[in-house]
Amino acid sequence: MISFSSSFLQRRAALLLTLAVIALSNMSCASGGLNLFPKSEDVSLGQKMSAQIAADPQHYPILNNPALTSYLQSIEDRIVTSPNVANKDFHYKVQIINDPNTVNAFTIPGGGIYVYTGLLKFIDDESALAGVLAHETTHADHRHATRNMSQQYGLQAVAGLALGSNPSIITSAVAGLATNLSVLRFSRDDEREADQGSFDDLNKMPGRPWFPGGVKGFLQKSMASQKSQPGKFDQMFLTHPVDQERIDQVNTNLQKSGLSTATPSQLNQSNYARYKAMLP
Repeated sequence: MISFSSSFLQRRAALLLTLAVIALSNMSCASGGLNLFPKSEDVSLGQKMSAQIAADPQHYPILNNPALTSYLQSIEDRIVTSPNVANKDFHYKVQIINDPNTVNAFTIPGGGIYVYTGLLKFIDDESALAGVLAHETTHADHRHATRNMSQQYGLQAVAGLALGSNPSIITSAVAGLATNLSVLRFSRDDEREADQGSFDDLNKMPGRPWFPGGVKGFLQKSMASQKSQPGKFDQMFLTHPVDQERIDQVNTNLQKSGLSTATPSQLNQSNYARYKAMLP
């Protein structure tokens, strides 16, 4: 019988793990970017972040309004049915943060979506809301957070995490939520990808219940209003950089798709106004 020392077995396990991680990263590169984390880590990290948010009502006061929350969730549930959403097994749950002075929304890994009441008051129709939710859905679906963490921490650190020897990556990521959302700060490439995903999610839904370019009006209004109300947009511009190039790309998508303007049923302004009136 051949026996092996524990140190040899550990080195062998580390080598196999590294090879597996490299194989995973190669597959991830083919789908749009280097991501060294397995999907299960998105879910685990998202659960930890969700718990952190729930335990911190000072920074994240969750609005207890079942009717309004259910309305947002119903839109999100329909967006996830789009053929363009790949990771349908993530838990896409929408919650509302009661902060009228912040115009923003953000997504945590695994699909948790948080929308500020300031954003709900700011937008004007259901199509814009669907565009924002589809944008946030893409951040989770394309796994931007763990992809960015892969680039930040690298192969060795992530391999150590998988071996159980480097839990500080997850700890620091969760701790980053305590006072700000810098851990969820996305690059301009991420934002362009999320805008494209938002357009494609809505455009590929049967019957196009919402205008695929719904996020365009929100982006235009945000750029114009940020100059006069900069405080309300600090978090949004931190986590979601906005520039004219993003708006131009939405216009290009609309032109390529032969779409011009939204129909009244796609905007659904009266229905949105009814729910908007429920905001505190």
